[in-house]
Amino acid sequence: MSVKKIITRFAPSPTGFLHIGGARTALFNYYFAKSLNGEFHLRIEDTDKIRSTKEATNAIIEGLNWLEIKHDGEIVFQSANEEHHIKAAHKLLETQFAYKCYASTEELETLRTEALKTGKSFRSPYRNKKSEQNKPYTIRFRVPDGNTQIKDLVQGSINWDNTNFDDFVLLRADGTPTYMLAVVVDDHNMNITHVVRGDDHLINAGRQAMVYQALGWTIPTWAHLSLIHGPDGKKLSKRHGALSVQEYRDMGYLPSGLKNYLLKLGWAHGNDELFFDEQSITKVFSTKGVNSAPARLDFDKMDYINGQHIMRENDETLLTLLTTIIKSKNEYKLNDTLKKRLLDAMPSLKSRSKNLIDLADQAEYLLLSRPLHFTEKNKKSFHKNGALEHLSALTFKLKCLEEPEWNNDNIQQVIESYLEVKNIGFGRLGQPVRMALTGGRPSPDLSLVLYYLGKNETLLRLQNITDEYKDLIEE
Repeated sequence: MSVKKIITRFAPSPTGFLHIGGARTALFNYYFAKSLNGEFHLRIEDTDKIRSTKEATNAIIEGLNWLEIKHDGEIVFQSANEEHHIKAAHKLLETQFAYKCYASTEELETLRTEALKTGKSFRSPYRNKKSEQNKPYTIRFRVPDGNTQIKDLVQGSINWDNTNFDDFVLLRADGTPTYMLAVVVDDHNMNITHVVRGDDHLINAGRQAMVYQALGWTIPTWAHLSLIHGPDGKKLSKRHGALSVQEYRDMGYLPSGLKNYLLKLGWAHGNDELFFDEQSITKVFSTKGVNSAPARLDFDKMDYINGQHIMRENDETLLTLLTTIIKSKNEYKLNDTLKKRLLDAMPSLKSRSKNLIDLADQAEYLLLSRPLHFTEKNKKSFHKNGALEHLSALTFKLKCLEEPEWNNDNIQQVIESYLEVKNIGFGRLGQPVRMALTGGRPSPDLSLVLYYLGKNETLLRLQNITDEYKDLIEE
């Protein structure tokens, strides 16, 4: 007996950016299919001709590409399937599962008001009338008596009394299909086996299950994911910060880091392990670990996970990404010498960075042009405690280190030996030296600063200070 291939889909509406909630839905679909050697498809639900835009479609595709979520086959555009939707509506009409509703806008408003007052679902007065009328009509689904039950991989077994469902519209008065019909027809025609989406669509599963049954089609397996909430437990909104995938990209998150974090929102594996790379996710992902409770954004955890991915990323890859950020700021002109300096320092830079913006900030001291510029406050480091004398003396000591001996351990030994001979604390030397070499920018241990700058650049920066401020009097 052959096992049916798992086929999932991500079906966004192109009315805006790729929301991180949508991105998480795409990821769950993608890894669920791939973990079972199935297929993952992309369908753009562009039947809302007023709100759907090409720009939004491009933004969604761009976001998915950046996250490295690769769909199988061609992109399906729902608007291209309108003929199939209309055909299905008329089949339901012919089999008495749907009917023509001639109610005007005013009539509908009155009928809905009455339904709300009585607490009953909407039933059109035309649902049992056979006569045709020469005026515009919608095609409505005739909700059957009884119950509708679904089994959901996340939410469990759910049962609705059909009296809770309105007779919903399948075709509008202008002949265009509604979402409720189009999604069923498209999922059937695309052979979708599992519908994985947000639980804001859970009630739609009840309606769509009735349409599947009426058409005599196999109902797919449902999996409705909890929505993402803000750290305060409220529905995610702009007040919580960035919402789109592109915003997180621009904030310096790696695709792998954001993917890892979004997958951990509402999904657990083993001992709640945090770090997953592409290979391990594909191997272990399953809907069994999906939690039905709403997931809360935790920006500290997001930063931590992204930092772990930066730590594990290839240094050359990070250099390429870092170079792009540096060039976009248009503050420093990169040459081969600076690129080598950045690459050599990458182990130190990435250990101190949560994202690529952090990485660029940590790298700035390596890019500064001589002579460095200092604020009035920073200049005070050179005014006191014999700072200039110590800078000058240390410069002489460092000159004695041969180029092959210029490494972290030897530099640290020179510094410690100087402190011991002069019988002074590290602060009296470390503060002015660090200021002279970094201009107050973020930097690692002092010996590493000297090491990554290189002997020549270190001595020239120190010499610049002793030359410029040699006439200063101690305050």
